[in-house]
Amino acid sequence: MGWIEHDYRDGDALATALANLLHATCRDAIDARGRAVLALAGGRTPFPAYRALAAMRLDWSCVVLLPSDERCVPHDHPACNVAELRKAFADARGVVIESLTTEDGDPARSESHARRRLAVYPGPFDAIVLGMGQDAHTASLFPGAPQLRDALDLDNALEATRIDPRPLPPEAPFPRISLTLSRLLRTQALHLALTGQAKRDVLQAARASGNMARHPVAALGEGQATVHMHWSP
Repeated sequence: MGWIEHDYRDGDALATALANLLHATCRDAIDARGRAVLALAGGRTPFPAYRALAAMRLDWSCVVLLPSDERCVPHDHPACNVAELRKAFADARGVVIESLTTEDGDPARSESHARRRLAVYPGPFDAIVLGMGQDAHTASLFPGAPQLRDALDLDNALEATRIDPRPLPPEAPFPRISLTLSRLLRTQALHLALTGQAKRDVLQAARASGNMARHPVAALGEGQATVHMHWSP
């Protein structure tokens, strides 16, 4: 539908605003349908918002959280996104946190596991929170990955796919499981959280290029949900 930019004075203000938006989304979804389902990115930027959200009053037993993508590592590995989500929401008693990977992180079994778990939640997400890398990847939709073309295909009915970044990021050199673009866009609300002028410049260049293979984040504008870009210096 389009993009709306929200600028904040600093990271704390971004985190507070995003937490409040997600809390309202959960509350409204629970009131309307008895359950809220959110897909949440890893990375440094959104976690202060997650911790703030976890401290808010909510019927957490009616909330399901799952990663938007996951590194194929064991769940006790420091690079595991779902382990970090569990820590961030430790105070949200009763919340359900799904994983896209098996306990041992095996890539092939994790891909099948992710598709089975996503099938339990066939409706649109109530909200998705994503980040973006300096190479314009979002979730784990990395430019140059051999699976990227299929992952970006809106006619692809598969909801999750293995992604092998090329080259592997040196800070996290692992295969990934990612939601496909078609699943990412099936949401009531889409939030992209960024910090720093460099990230903003990358996003602007990506949107201007329209080249989704080179700048996968540009594909977020292909959906029906407005993309809310939350930015702080």
